[in-house]
Formats: sequence, structure tokens, C-alpha cells
Amino acid sequence: MGRCEPAPYGGTVAYVIEVSELTKRYGRRTAVDGLSFTVRPGVVTGFLGPNGAGKTTTLRVLLGLDAPTAGTATVGGVPFASHPRGLRHAGALLDAQQVHGGRTAHAHLAALARSNGLPARRVSDVLAEVGLEAAAQRRIGGFSLGMKQRLGVAAALLGDPPALLFDEPFNGMDPAGVLWLRGLFRRLADEGRTVFLSSHLMSEMQSTASELIVVGQGRLVAAEPLSAFAARAGRRCVVVGSPDATELAPRLTAAGAEVVPESAERLVVTGLPADRIGALALAHHIVLHELTTRTASLEEAFMALTADHVEYPAGAAR
Repeated sequence: MGRCEPAPYGGTVAYVIEVSELTKRYGRRTAVDGLSFTVRPGVVTGFLGPNGAGKTTTLRVLLGLDAPTAGTATVGGVPFASHPRGLRHAGALLDAQQVHGGRTAHAHLAALARSNGLPARRVSDVLAEVGLEAAAQRRIGGFSLGMKQRLGVAAALLGDPPALLFDEPFNGMDPAGVLWLRGLFRRLADEGRTVFLSSHLMSEMQSTASELIVVGQGRLVAAEPLSAFAARAGRRCVVVGSPDATELAPRLTAAGAEVVPESAERLVVTGLPADRIGALALAHHIVLHELTTRTASLEEAFMALTADHVEYPAGAAR
């Protein structure tokens, strides 16, 4: 399923990432427990879970860095280790700090290009892509975390691969870097690539991903569109602003809504959609200054739906 051959040095052919009944144990500790999901091309798929949920372990097994205890994890239909010259098939950033500090950025990427049979010009291409052209001959040990993250992204892009996996890529990025990464991930997905992205920054995930894989204690919690996951956190509400809020509130209650005053001229209404609230206000000649539908944020949904999967809850009773 999802198996295909790459272009001469990667390209935009479609690869599916698939995890099936994956289990990984380290001694007595089970990091991943019977996990199954599919990541498809053409969208940015977010990978969420509390600390210790098994996200990094899953990514390591997908990339052949750890062997599964049971089950399978494949990229393009086969285990990643089966791919010759792997950077042509999948690019990854797992830990931006794991680079030789004595090498220059150019030398680091050039070594990766040679070992993967990639054209030397790709080094300059990806340095330009990530904004590190001016730092190409600087030693990596003097880089900030944000610069190391950019270098890690450059390495992931080096083989122009159809599948890309990133673990916490926003760490250490300044606002300009965050904005650049958002655009990059969306562009890669728009090109038909498979983009799998792990992050603890919910606001960035909400701004970047359209599909979600959520795990807790090594098991699957959800695999669905981000909008559907966020909607599961609670009921949708409508914020209503009116100079006649005190007159409007009992009429909304009589129509079956639940009304909570937020201020003298602002109501939070559940149980009635915005169009019905607007029509009711119009029928009673009540002026509205605001009529905004508010949905649950990704962070609210995540906290609500993973509360039972937190391995080390802060403030727990002792």
C-alpha cells in the first residue's frame, strides 16, 4: 500500500507513511502499544501527545533508528531501512542538536549529499531554501538553536524526498522563522508530499496542520481532521454583543438557548446558531454589534481528550 519509486533524487511521487499494530518496549517499559495509523500525501499531518506518549519513539522506528518489538512501520510501503540512499525517500529532523559542532554547515550537508548519491548543487539549493547561505562556512557549534533547526530542515530537504518527518521543528525559532516554517510545510504538502509533524506548540499546529494523529501512553487517541478533533472539546458557542443585551438575553433563553453574560453588553450563547440569534434580534428590533461563532481551540480539545493519558501530571496528589 502506498509503495512507489522515487524520482532521480527524490521528487513529488506520493508516499504513504503507515504504522500497523506497532509495539516498542525498552526492557519492562512499553513506549508504544499496538499503535496503528496512516499518514497520506498532500496534507500536513500533526502528531500530538503528552510527554512520554511515544511520539519520538514512533518516529525513530519509522526511520529505522529503533527496531519494533512487534508490528510494522513503513514509508512508501516498505521499512525505511530497505530504502537505498534513504534521503531520496524520506527526510527527517528529529534532534537539531545532534550534529558535529566542528563542521561547517556546508561540509555537513555535503557529506550527507555524497553518502546519498545526491548532486553537489543540492547543498547550495537547500542552504538558500532555509536562509543559511551567509552562514554556510561557519562552524555549526556556534549556531543558535534556531539556526540548527534550519540546518536540520535543510538536511531533510536535501534529497527532495516525497516524505518528510519533523519532531518539534518550531523549537528555538523566532517569529520570522515560525512563519517561514508554516509556509514551507504547507508548500511541501501542496506539492503532493507526505508531511508528518510533531510539536507541543498547539497554536502552531492549529495554524499549520489539517489532519491529526493523537497518541497517549503509546496508544491511539484520535486520527481525524484537526477541525473535527477541536470540535470534540465541547459545544460551539456564539458571542453576542448588543447595547440591549439585557433585553435580548431572556428572549434567547425562551428560544431554548443557554445564556451567560460576559459583560453588560456581551453574552455567550450556546444552543442556538448565529443565524437564528440574528433573526431573533431582528424580529425584536434589537441592535447587534457582534455575532461571532466561537469553537474550541486545539489546545482546549487536546487537554480535554488527553487528560487521562498524561504520564507525569503536575500537581498530582501525593
